[in-house]
Amino acid sequence: MYKKFLIVLVLTTGYISYSKARTSKPRFNVLVLYEKGGWHVEYSNAAKVWLNKLAADSNFAIHYIQNTDSIDDNYLSKYQLFIQLDYAPYAWKPAAVKAFQKYIEEGRGGWIGFHHATLLGEFDGYPMWNWFSGFMGGIRYKNYIATFAAANVDAEDSVHPVMRGLPKSFIIRKEEWYTYDKSPRVNVHVLATVDESSYVPDSDIKMHSDHPVIWTNEHVKARNVYIFMGHSPILFENQFYTRLFRNAIFWAGGIN
Repeated sequence: MYKKFLIVLVLTTGYISYSKARTSKPRFNVLVLYEKGGWHVEYSNAAKVWLNKLAADSNFAIHYIQNTDSIDDNYLSKYQLFIQLDYAPYAWKPAAVKAFQKYIEEGRGGWIGFHHATLLGEFDGYPMWNWFSGFMGGIRYKNYIATFAAANVDAEDSVHPVMRGLPKSFIIRKEEWYTYDKSPRVNVHVLATVDESSYVPDSDIKMHSDHPVIWTNEHVKARNVYIFMGHSPILFENQFYTRLFRNAIFWAGGIN
């Protein structure tokens, strides 16, 4: 009888503790913007599963949106971190453009951008967002490896909080590897580059010199980081990619 009573007490205590953890006030609030469909929807779906688990485990709140219709100053004021998970820098509503620029320039919150955030140019009848191009280092999208390639990503600033715990080099098994009209290096702080000589299969679509893939713009007040890799759902099977993503969240969100 005594043993049965002891077991019930332990289980009940554990349940109460778990409930309190789940109902406590979130450490910070995150807004995630991603596209409704297209080629990258599988990446976004995998990212949401991973993000939701991290949020539950680490006690932060996430809100997902699939367009910029609701974004203005008041809307962004609710969030300490803006993740541009899979959304290009064009076709934004005018109020969203104005609010986002203020959010970044005045450091009202942090930002993480992936992949499509450097799809900078004239697309679908929209002009290039010149401010966003400057934010990304003054670059313009040029080309990409449509057939995909594996490659080594080489850390350049291993002491930066975003790169903490990552090896000097790690493999990304499937990516498109955008090229730009020039390297953003002179305008941003580069954290990692892709080794174009490691492409498998090899490709002629290269920068042929300096090819940054992770960087931060230190000329604005907001903590920010751009991570090019963000196309395939298999990225979330890569412990180094998820470590990179997690580091970026807690650094840009102002926790670390």
